[in-house]
Amino acid sequence: MISAAIVGLGRWGRCFVESVHGKSQRIGFVRAIDTEPVEAGRFAAEWGIPFSTRLEDALADPAVGAVVLVTPHSLHRDQVIASARAGKHVFCEKPLALNLADARAMIEACGAAGVALGVGHNRRFWPALQELKRIVDSGSLGELLHIEGHNSNEKSNRVLGGWRLSPEESPGGGVTGAGLHVLDAFIGLFGPVRRVRAQLLSRKPEPAPLDSVCATYEFRNGASGQLATVRATPFYWRIHVFGSRGSAEVLGETELVLRESDAQPRRVRLEPTDSLLAELEAFADAAEGRATFPVPPEQMLATIGAFEATVRAMQTGDTVQADGP
Repeated sequence: MISAAIVGLGRWGRCFVESVHGKSQRIGFVRAIDTEPVEAGRFAAEWGIPFSTRLEDALADPAVGAVVLVTPHSLHRDQVIASARAGKHVFCEKPLALNLADARAMIEACGAAGVALGVGHNRRFWPALQELKRIVDSGSLGELLHIEGHNSNEKSNRVLGGWRLSPEESPGGGVTGAGLHVLDAFIGLFGPVRRVRAQLLSRKPEPAPLDSVCATYEFRNGASGQLATVRATPFYWRIHVFGSRGSAEVLGETELVLRESDAQPRRVRLEPTDSLLAELEAFADAAEGRATFPVPPEQMLATIGAFEATVRAMQTGDTVQADGP
């Protein structure tokens, strides 16, 4: 059982507590940290978790074996490195970093300290995406040719202030909040990106922006890809892999459509699961040395390298080379 500190009790941090605390046999929270003492402190008290406002309190506590960071993106580098140096295993909500240099420093710090590092790409734990990964790895789709992905979420427009709307904290329109899930799925299925073109079109400024992003990718394996995200439309999730012998399309958490030559499309429905619980228990397994975390460091770097290149491509209008592992 991993005793962890939850650092950041905003909406998403509270979702982690509600999914895990008192329910998991693998990980639980013995401390809660947030800089906002009133509402966050009240929430922690409701769950019976000791609360304070300083990360240092958790890092100095011998009862804390790991930290779960759900904090502003620009803080991740310093918080991950400090946690690793304190000997704490680290789970960091996505994006791990806003640039490749920071991501490398964080991974190196955890490696030097001998602690596990997990990153919060919960879509990887959706049953439909895991089934798609199994199909792709089986080779049944033939040679991989192309991948398409779309993640939109109108909930972003309910955030009317704070760090999530800052271009410095969340660059590239909807890419940081929603599109990054698609990009991570791309990396998990097709491997690193070679180069990217992208555009951000805005019709209304923040708060409650109306904007859309589309990007095209060339992967190192020779395949192509297209990504889209819209910040002001109802939730939508799709990942579609095209191969020389068939295609497989994920629609949401539990539904997959398989298309093969000379056959009717076959729709597969899978049992739902709690992806936040699943990813934190996978992190607990890594912390205890039972298994490696499902997102290995080289894929963490490949995702951040592709993300950084995507944002730069939007800003310059050029085709941008993606760095990575």
